[in-house]
Amino acid sequence: MFLRAPEAHSRSLVKAVSWRIVGSIDTFVLSYLITGRLVFAASIASVESVTKIVLFYFHERAWALVPWGRPDKVVAADPLTEDVGAEAAAGRLAAQTP
Repeated sequence: MFLRAPEAHSRSLVKAVSWRIVGSIDTFVLSYLITGRLVFAASIASVESVTKIVLFYFHERAWALVPWGRPDKVVAADPLTEDVGAEAAAGRLAAQTP
């Protein structure tokens, strides 16, 4: 079974920057269409890109702490409450993964 390692901080930062480039182009175009002025559109897109990079980075790091929905964070059943051990749980997960 392939287990993904948690993402590095540098990967989260690069993802944040690349997504903001796309988002800032969108903001610039929409701001220009609304205001009709390149200076306003550029100002809005510039401020927005800096604040959203920071917000996205912390959002990404917070989600990295959430184990829900991540196959690398399988929690083995408690043998006292269920008769399923860690190996059986891992085997069941492997059988479900295409």
